[in-house]
Amino acid sequence: MKRLFILISIATIALGSCRENKTETKEVIREVKVETPQTEEREGILERTAKEVDKEVNEEIDKKIDEIGNDK
Repeated sequence: MKRLFILISIATIALGSCRENKTETKEVIREVKVETPQTEEREGILERTAKEVDKEVNEEIDKKIDEIGNDK
């Protein structure tokens, strides 16, 4: 009888210690509005190159117009 009682108590302790402890966790989601300072629009290499080419073409056109105007 003692052996049966000891066996049952050991089995109870062994099974009881193997149980998974449940822990509750709460997930909190918080929305935060972040304001970033507005910066000037940055131009890419293509935009800068196009501006330079456009400037050069306009200068050449102005020169040709001046040459045509001086023919009179």
